[in-house]
Amino acid sequence: MELMVKARIMDADKLRRTLTRIAHEILERNRGTENLVLIGIRRRGVPLAERLQKLIREIEGVEVPLGILDITLYRDDLTTLSVQPVIHRTEIPFNINGKKVVLVDDVLFTGRTLRAALDALIDLGRPQNIQLAVIIDRGHRELPVRADYVGKNVPTSRKEEIAVQLVEIDGVDQVLIRELPEEADVNP
Repeated sequence: MELMVKARIMDADKLRRTLTRIAHEILERNRGTENLVLIGIRRRGVPLAERLQKLIREIEGVEVPLGILDITLYRDDLTTLSVQPVIHRTEIPFNINGKKVVLVDDVLFTGRTLRAALDALIDLGRPQNIQLAVIIDRGHRELPVRADYVGKNVPTSRKEEIAVQLVEIDGVDQVLIRELPEEADVNP
């Protein structure tokens, strides 16, 4: 079923400003970059983490370590994804013990992706703390989690979807609200 674009809530400039604000908030909360690491959750969390790393380097002149986390095997819906889910590598080339870890993802929704990411991360070590940065928090939590850094809170219905599109993956920077067409919403 094709989703229809309901609204564009961020363009490239707004996304850039949002990431700049989040980078400053991360630096302020953590009092700089000491023991700070960024870990992007595959798929769109990775380019977002790379952009935050670049912004922090521009602000502080320090290269914060960056890792990539694949949560596929930690998902609680793994059997519903496909017969053979595609598994990518987790690439965290540094020790996370005692580090201030900022997990980066595009959208916070039910909290289940974050739960899987926490499980995967704890298997790798014992960070000092784990923080979450997201571009959009759309509500509808099923687990008791919240983001530390939020680009924008966007209340949505269950019929809607938030699509964060990034130039690195989608060829364009924007955030859309999409929904099922009206005729698809009718219950038989």
